[in-house]
Amino acid sequence: MSQDLLRDDELRHGGDPLLYMLVYCSRAAEGVGDADIARILASARRRNPMLGVTGVLVYGSGVFFQMLEGPREHVVRLMDLLRGDPRHTGIVVLNEMEDVRERLFPSWDMELATSDSIREVLLDARGDAVAGAQAQALEEMLAQLDAGDFSGA
Repeated sequence: MSQDLLRDDELRHGGDPLLYMLVYCSRAAEGVGDADIARILASARRRNPMLGVTGVLVYGSGVFFQMLEGPREHVVRLMDLLRGDPRHTGIVVLNEMEDVRERLFPSWDMELATSDSIREVLLDARGDAVAGAQAQALEEMLAQLDAGDFSGA
């Protein structure tokens, strides 16, 4: 990503870009189907590389679960667009973290995971995690999944 996309306050610690991570869930609007999901992914794959945003979209049982990571300004701008998207309703922000140093999904402009494949997504992210906090959070998610504590998606 080019340095001109980053604001000065997003550069710290020897010039390394700080990342912002946002996780949300929402309900698919009535009538949303596979063609809509394909359009969402195509749009994200075109736009996200220009913004320096990576992430994963999990969709199942009419529920979206999405994690976005990148420069704070770009993730916030993207969330503003998502809030106006009529293909989903009831957005609930589950987590926001600033100063994230490592991407959980460094090579994913936007990937789709069905609720059936969330285990593989979490295992992949855990394998890429270097920082202890990210690896621990992913371990906890995997433990919840194994215990059947996830509902919705």
